[in-house]
Amino acid sequence: MDKLLSNIKIEVPYGIYLKDPESSALGKKIIENSIIQIEEIGFENFNFKKLGQLIGSNESSIYRYFESKHKLLIYLTSWYWSWIEYQLVIETYSISNSKDKLNKAIEVVTRTTKQDNKFSHINEVLLNQIIINENSKSYLTKDVDIENNEGYFMPYKRIVQRIAEIISAYNDLYKYPLSLASTIIESALHQQFIKVHFKSITNCSSKLTPTDFFKDLTFKILCNEK
Repeated sequence: MDKLLSNIKIEVPYGIYLKDPESSALGKKIIENSIIQIEEIGFENFNFKKLGQLIGSNESSIYRYFESKHKLLIYLTSWYWSWIEYQLVIETYSISNSKDKLNKAIEVVTRTTKQDNKFSHINEVLLNQIIINENSKSYLTKDVDIENNEGYFMPYKRIVQRIAEIISAYNDLYKYPLSLASTIIESALHQQFIKVHFKSITNCSSKLTPTDFFKDLTFKILCNEK
């Protein structure tokens, strides 16, 4: 099984990139180091000139892979959500009990990220920090509807749909499975952010995690609706 999983390629929607960065050593270097640099200096301060200096390559070579830093951010967020989907499928596949399955699904999308050695050029821990801090910047733009129609956000939307299906399997009378699923996923990022930066307005901490909170919230909502 480990050998099979090691050969899995995380798919990112076609069109986000000009040239698939997974297809070359330079492309992988761009992804690896963009994650390091964006996490370090923030997306606003990041640009291809700085990335080129970091990797010892011309700025123009990066533009052969991505037409803008915005598209690179969409690539990183899409990769992340595809990776989360991969974990969700693997970790819930053999669970038949609907409550246990929902419990595990909430855990997968709200827990603290650990390094996954299957993808050597991507530091998932740093990427998770980028998602917490920068995810909304990938879609809070004037072009969101155009990019959505192009399928750029499908990995994120598939996660919501999968969680909603698991919610409905647990309680098929609940009217708002998609809304609850998207709330869990998006609010988990918010709780991860404020437990570091705005500690006075959350109960989440190292002892009481966002996972604990969203399990408690979700099951109380769904049990009251049964």
